[in-house]
Amino acid sequence: MRVIIVGAGITGTAHAWMAVERGHEVVHLDRELEARGATVRNFGLVWVSGRSAPELEITLRSRVLWEEIGAMVPDVGFRANGSITLLRNDSEVAVAREVAAREDADRRGFHLLTRDQVAEINPALQGEYLAGLHCTSDAAVESRQAMPALRTYLARSGRYTFVPGVEAREIDGTSVRDDAGTVHSGDCVVLCPGATHRGLLHEVFGGLPVRRVRLQMMQTAPLGQQLTTSIADGDSLRYYPGFTGPALDELRRSEPQRSVAAEHGMQLLCVQRLHGGLTIGDTHEYDEPFTFDVDEDPYAHLVEVTESLLGRPLPPIQRRWAGVYSQCTEPDRIVCRESVSEGVWAVTGPGGRGMTLGPAIAEESAELMGW
Repeated sequence: MRVIIVGAGITGTAHAWMAVERGHEVVHLDRELEARGATVRNFGLVWVSGRSAPELEITLRSRVLWEEIGAMVPDVGFRANGSITLLRNDSEVAVAREVAAREDADRRGFHLLTRDQVAEINPALQGEYLAGLHCTSDAAVESRQAMPALRTYLARSGRYTFVPGVEAREIDGTSVRDDAGTVHSGDCVVLCPGATHRGLLHEVFGGLPVRRVRLQMMQTAPLGQQLTTSIADGDSLRYYPGFTGPALDELRRSEPQRSVAAEHGMQLLCVQRLHGGLTIGDTHEYDEPFTFDVDEDPYAHLVEVTESLLGRPLPPIQRRWAGVYSQCTEPDRIVCRESVSEGVWAVTGPGGRGMTLGPAIAEESAELMGW
């Protein structure tokens, strides 16, 4: 088959990967010269720990696929570093104890650690916490270099062509006309527009059940020591559905979230880049129109929390940014995957799970699309 893919973020690139791996030819279009959306504005986390029970199978499958991809494309930067959620009060410890006792705890790689055990696994963590929830299944990739690395690998097949800097304007059958007037014809068209919900996606597919979510993040200069795992704080227990249960209900009653964190829908996630700097976030804003500037209060909160867990000052902040991702609004769907006619599909809305689930979502698409 000849597959035309529109959108060079993780969703579109993962679909290109699956098509080429199955022996097909891919023409890959993007309006930008490089991915500039949520794909490069995220942590690069392959995050198993907090996923809900219905998401667990596809998440574990994607974790396997990322490890396989990382072995073939080292520049993706895959590493099975795991994570530790640092617990600062008895109510947070109770949530961790509850989830570590569940039937799926072994599959997630959950282990409740004492403070001394946390420091043994990750010596950089010398700050204020009581215990830690270790998740050995979590992993990370380098979000800013993964897409170019994957495209370079695909190009060696001789069956992959990347066409950057063009905007898809029209779909006729299974052909796509771009804004330069070039028609790209194939046997299948897959639109992976990320958070661009208007334009061609809306024209062809109408109103899909998706919304946009805005976040703020930042990155530091090199830390000067190794952070052997990714880290999260107890606010992540409130955010991820995998921690839902009686102990979380009690946490919410007994330990109100700090006002700045509650106002901005915050949790702390922190992962060390291969160059030594820390990517730190994040916030969640759901109501449009989004603000066009960044708010300093959430950044100050994230710095304070990270320094308290590390037990040392952070290196200078080198970059701050905002990003917007697409989230399916139907709770029983992991992604919005629709077809309007034979061979014409749209795939969008994985929410903040795009980097984690991209390969497995694309693998499912390949089966549905007959690749």
